[in-house]
Amino acid sequence: MRWKGRKQSSNIEDRREQESGGLLKSKSSFGGIGFFVILVLFLFFGQGSNLLDFSGGKAKEQLPQNKKQADEAKEFIGVVLQTTEDVWSKIFAQSNQRYQQPVLTIFSNNVRSACGRTSSAVGPFYCPGDNKIYIDPTFFTELSRMGGKGDFAQAYVIAHELGHHIQSLLGTSDKVTRMQQRLNSKQANKLSVRLELQADCYAGIWAHHTEKTLHILEKGDIEEALNAAYIIGDDHMQRRAGMGINTDAFTHGSSKQRAHWLKVGLLHGSVKKCDTFADLR
Repeated sequence: MRWKGRKQSSNIEDRREQESGGLLKSKSSFGGIGFFVILVLFLFFGQGSNLLDFSGGKAKEQLPQNKKQADEAKEFIGVVLQTTEDVWSKIFAQSNQRYQQPVLTIFSNNVRSACGRTSSAVGPFYCPGDNKIYIDPTFFTELSRMGGKGDFAQAYVIAHELGHHIQSLLGTSDKVTRMQQRLNSKQANKLSVRLELQADCYAGIWAHHTEKTLHILEKGDIEEALNAAYIIGDDHMQRRAGMGINTDAFTHGSSKQRAHWLKVGLLHGSVKKCDTFADLR
């Protein structure tokens, strides 16, 4: 991915020194639907806990980042966030709407948001309470260790969380929450899966338009993103944890579903094509 030297977003908030006393460790949480929540739970705890209940589990620690690594991570995140701002500003403008840019908070170890204090054990997440994205950059090391290698795979993670911000702006998240309140837990969970798949599709939209305008993709980048989508599919994670496939326990969708919706966004670059709720009507 050709990202170095490009313009960085000004909507970056670096709290690594403030909240942790240094550049250190890994992983974080929430129920704004953190991207790799279930992956971490399966791999480190061997089970899928209720996301809202999981807040204080002991996280597996990683080696500290040195200053060069920390600076490069911040630059990379800033560049990716800027490209999302460019893409979504144009898309919203086409509908005569103004895109509200989110703040992306970089943290280490744990962080306090409008969604409460979260440890790094859950991965990147979006908090609708303050409309911010939260990322501990050392998570990308864990992603690579699990097989999600490459900078475009990392960019996909950021674009997915940004997708939840788009859902918040469009009112999709609130609508789903209201629907879930009238359903049983099994039905409500299926709606959460649809939200996650739509965020994957929105990540594909970002990639589609960014490549069209900036030509950032290099050989193998698309495969990196699709591979990342595959390894974080619920069925793949259940098998990895030595469990049988339980579709009722899915939270983000199967590997096939996640790769499919990412491809839809990549191919079409259209919000209308990302209607993962169509068959509910």
